[in-house]
Amino acid sequence: MQLGTHHFPDPVVFLAPMAGVSDRPFRLLARRLGASAAVSEMVTSDTRLWTSDKSRHRLDHRQEPRPRIVQLLGNEPEALAEAARENVRRGADVIDLNLGCPAKKVCSKAAGSALLGEPERVRELLQALTTAVTVPVTLKMRLGLDRERINGETIAAIAEDCGIAMLTVHGRTRADAYRGETDYAAIARIVRAVSIPVLANGDITGPEKALQVLDTTRAAGVMIGRAAQGRPWLPGQIRAALAGEPIPPAPGRAARLTLIEEHIGELHAQYGEPQGVRIARKHLGWYLQGLGLDEARTRAARADLLAAPTASEQLWRLRAHLTGIASEAA
Repeated sequence: MQLGTHHFPDPVVFLAPMAGVSDRPFRLLARRLGASAAVSEMVTSDTRLWTSDKSRHRLDHRQEPRPRIVQLLGNEPEALAEAARENVRRGADVIDLNLGCPAKKVCSKAAGSALLGEPERVRELLQALTTAVTVPVTLKMRLGLDRERINGETIAAIAEDCGIAMLTVHGRTRADAYRGETDYAAIARIVRAVSIPVLANGDITGPEKALQVLDTTRAAGVMIGRAAQGRPWLPGQIRAALAGEPIPPAPGRAARLTLIEEHIGELHAQYGEPQGVRIARKHLGWYLQGLGLDEARTRAARADLLAAPTASEQLWRLRAHLTGIASEAA
């Protein structure tokens, strides 16, 4: 697959843009472990808000390998165009528009998946973006507002007509949020409706599921979201499986412990205190679930780590737990 000057061996496996999760430290880790690319957390198109800590971190792409994909959120053509131009000036290689977020606070502002109910507005936004920048513009979308208003094929056709380079389709509606089953047959219909590459997204939890999804949808690749939480190596495993290569095993316990400590340290460095400590907690929870500990041990370790008040204390407690786990495995 080709996006501008960037070539991705088919089939591709992208890390999804997850607010509060796929930040710079997590993207760097997923790319190092084999993901084809990693999309940034959504950034508001209102550049007046870019001085906030949240936007400053979301716009940080230091040391990030190319292509750097920035996802924008907004519903005003001129604001999106200016935000796209500014991100390209800062080094973005691809601009992605968010038409997939089902969160109430986003949809209440007529952004994210709420825009699926306004096809002509979507056309205006996409035309503004593709006219504003010379880098590829992509689109992440859902199937429609709800099961009675499925219009994914219409939105996809508008996107192709506006010069969108690639689509990612989450196989649920706005009303579904993350409930119920992903409709891969609906994604397949969108794949057949357009000639541009389409990535399938939603409930792809491992290599076997990814192979089934590609067989059903005939998509150009997949995008991995929640299944990568606590498993940043998963996109790399899936990419190997889809390419017919040997699947790299998940890191052994010793390698996994080193990776966890590295990731938490990077979060502290990125955000400082106390924000880095707070953000690290959810990642620690996901990692603990994958260490093979019994439920009581997992719960006790999580409670202890949640109580750490500082970055140094959190790392000290983490090392104590990880050292104990490593000793038990020896």
